[in-house]
Amino acid sequence: MNILLLTNGVPYPPENGPRTKTYYLLRHLAAHHRVTLVSLAYSQVEEEQAAALAPFCAAIHTVRLPTTPWRKLRAMLGMIFGRIPYTVGRHTSQALHTLLVHLVAEATANGTPFDLVHVDQIVMAPYAEPLPLPRLLDAHNATWTIRARQSRQRRWPLSLVYRLEASRLWFYESHICATFEAVTIVSEEDHAALLATGVAHDLTVVPIGIDGEDLTPVPRTHSPRIVLSLATPGWPPNAEGIAWFAREVYPLVRRAVPDSRLCICGAHPPAELRALAESNQAIEVTGFVNLHPYLEQAAVLIAPLQSRGGMRVMLPEALARGIPVVATSLACADLDLTPYEHLLVADTPSAFADAVALLLHDQELGERMAATARHHVLERYDWRAVYPAIDQIYTRIAARSAARAHAQLTGETRDVVSLP
Repeated sequence: MNILLLTNGVPYPPENGPRTKTYYLLRHLAAHHRVTLVSLAYSQVEEEQAAALAPFCAAIHTVRLPTTPWRKLRAMLGMIFGRIPYTVGRHTSQALHTLLVHLVAEATANGTPFDLVHVDQIVMAPYAEPLPLPRLLDAHNATWTIRARQSRQRRWPLSLVYRLEASRLWFYESHICATFEAVTIVSEEDHAALLATGVAHDLTVVPIGIDGEDLTPVPRTHSPRIVLSLATPGWPPNAEGIAWFAREVYPLVRRAVPDSRLCICGAHPPAELRALAESNQAIEVTGFVNLHPYLEQAAVLIAPLQSRGGMRVMLPEALARGIPVVATSLACADLDLTPYEHLLVADTPSAFADAVALLLHDQELGERMAATARHHVLERYDWRAVYPAIDQIYTRIAARSAARAHAQLTGETRDVVSLP
């Protein structure tokens, strides 16, 4: 099939959950379809990174979207006094609308029309609405749940703004999903959240795929002492969980293992986490770094999420690398992982600290558990096993589109025959 793929940001390098998902999806599509990639880009560096995707695409187009204060203010006013969520409104680009209309018309004129538009993330959905093509929305998450959760975590009046945005997103996702032939989502939790908005048609869970060939086991040092966090700290639920661990759990770990260190890796750490590192020499906040030295010294990777939403891709990635994991129940919800066989699961500060200390003391236990988990996640979450589900959805969309076209043609024929 000839696919038009719309993405929010260039999906390269695959350094976070959304980019990882879309990058390996593109790898799959390139092997089975003809793909034209159209991406919003937010910097010159990002536009240049798109060149790395050339082997997978028939054509690549990027449209720069500057993140100016005026754009954000306009989107905020649109959310407060209108119906378009801020999350969607701040990604509006007339240049992208114009480009897409041109590309669709040009492909049709050249005799190579697009068969389907594949929209990656809810913020890109408005760009598909005017196009005369069957469409699939790859929603990733039920976005309204993220804002609803943040509204409960903020103080007034900011909590009111998030609550209003959650309400706008609830109605918007309900409406926009109904305009697509099919919708995919990454977890059962998000599936249930979209069903709650009234979305009832072709809605499929397709988890994030990882690359088992690239994620090889990392040889670790003898008696590693690093407690490692790889969750993107700039994402609020991650920052919340990491702060909970640093404040309530890690002091208990230090009592049991005084020479341990907590390393928080990832781009854009918020001020709250940087302040924790400044006040405690055993905590290091690295920012964006080469992860390999930290992985070599890691006794355990932590996933201390305190709120749900989306699929934690770092867990199967860490297990594929052979790194033992301790996670909260919320962090591994909807992942096909068995507690105490593939990872340790704990929810209270004392239980989480005991699990981390156990793996710091018993490296052999961690290695046995991680080896079992690696075999499992490669079977369950490698992108080569996950993304054939997309082809099945494409087939369903194409069949329904063909049936509609046939019905319209039949109806037109009857009208002609009935004329006097």
